[in-house]
Amino acid sequence: MQTVNSSVYARRRATLARQIGPGGIAIVPTAPERCRNRDSDFLYRHDSYFYYLCGFTEPHATLVITGDGHGTLFCQPKDREREIWDGLRLGPEAAPAQLGVEAAFSATELDAQLLAMLDGRETVWYPFATHTGLETRVDGWLNKLRERVRYGTLCPQQQRDLCGVLDELRLVKDAHEQAIMRRAGQISAGGHIRAMQLSARMLRAGQDVREYHLDAELLHEFRRHGSQAPAYGSIVAAGANACVLHYRADAGRVNDGDLVLIDAACELDGYASDITRTFPANGCFTGPQRTLYDIVLASQEAAVAATKAGARFTAPHDAAVKVLAQGMLDIGLLDKNKVGSLDDVIEQRAYFAFYMHRTGHWIGMDVHDCGAYTEPSEIGQVSTRKDALTGETIKDRPARILRPGMALTIEPGIYVRPAPGVPEHFHNIGIRIEDDAIVTASGCELITRDVPVVVAEIEALMRERA
Repeated sequence: MQTVNSSVYARRRATLARQIGPGGIAIVPTAPERCRNRDSDFLYRHDSYFYYLCGFTEPHATLVITGDGHGTLFCQPKDREREIWDGLRLGPEAAPAQLGVEAAFSATELDAQLLAMLDGRETVWYPFATHTGLETRVDGWLNKLRERVRYGTLCPQQQRDLCGVLDELRLVKDAHEQAIMRRAGQISAGGHIRAMQLSARMLRAGQDVREYHLDAELLHEFRRHGSQAPAYGSIVAAGANACVLHYRADAGRVNDGDLVLIDAACELDGYASDITRTFPANGCFTGPQRTLYDIVLASQEAAVAATKAGARFTAPHDAAVKVLAQGMLDIGLLDKNKVGSLDDVIEQRAYFAFYMHRTGHWIGMDVHDCGAYTEPSEIGQVSTRKDALTGETIKDRPARILRPGMALTIEPGIYVRPAPGVPEHFHNIGIRIEDDAIVTASGCELITRDVPVVVAEIEALMRERA
């Protein structure tokens, strides 16, 4: 088990306790183990809310926090026989000193202890719709309390969703979190560099290159530097495969002259990174590839400039779309005689044929991290509009105002599938450039730029015989 800085988690528990109030009690389970097939489990990964509050990575555990700030952990007891098979357990005896919680019990005592802990509380908080069966267990505990009301037991009268409170706490990353995320970004960038250089090296040697060769380089670099696992299933897409947004690394051939899109990154100590780079398999961009690439890079630069404290979450997307749409008009991907002006393209979403996703999302413990995308202070301001493509009526609320410490991705792209009227020299080119950004008072800090994005720098890197 990794070393835990217990003071970090103690501060978070204290903050949560103030949020739920003196009459509140919060119940936060970790994730269950999941069977992959027969006698084999998926690699275990803790629940992010649970980990955020205690830094504990073992399964079969529950954290209970009361409004007075008292934290109690329920975890697996020490068991010599099971530890021979599954590894050492911390155990409830060592948990208070190791994790900084006030008390700890065996997980087998959860039902009995919770009845006493719930008695007299006004509100029970837990994350809604995240743990199968948790709501039923809460109902069971409350029913048992109700059975004893004639003896003076007081049953909580309210149940509240803990997700909203924790989402707000997790949305702004503290110094501890930012440091881990920077390191995760550095490790992930190293994986991209290895994959780029391997691709060019193997092609120069006349070898058969497959997507899985590049995927292996990523995984090797992640683990070599202490990452526990990839943050998500790696996308390694060569040629036309890059036009499939969620393509997974497979056995596709990487041909001389192809572009390769890699969207892959590691998770480190519970925090994700998320990087996409697109590069020529042989190390040299063709003319059409560079034309599209430079448009995407310019759109990312515009989005980065728009990412700053006080701006709306939608500002980077709007900035990127403006550059992408103009670029599509300039090179003939969009026919001006059919789609009209830049404003027309944006209003009608004509660019959607080649750019169909948003420019970013929150990032943190989860790749698509928690946190509202609507500004809480303006949630009552609702406007409606008709979507230009689907005809649906959309409800719009003011987008989130960015604050220092928020972390998000910036990832514009262009994906050109063969279609009537689309210039053939752009067919089957897919390009995305993605970096992770931490919002600062004056702009944003890109924490994944140890792998280059500029054409000349990518080509120079791939000429190196690393």
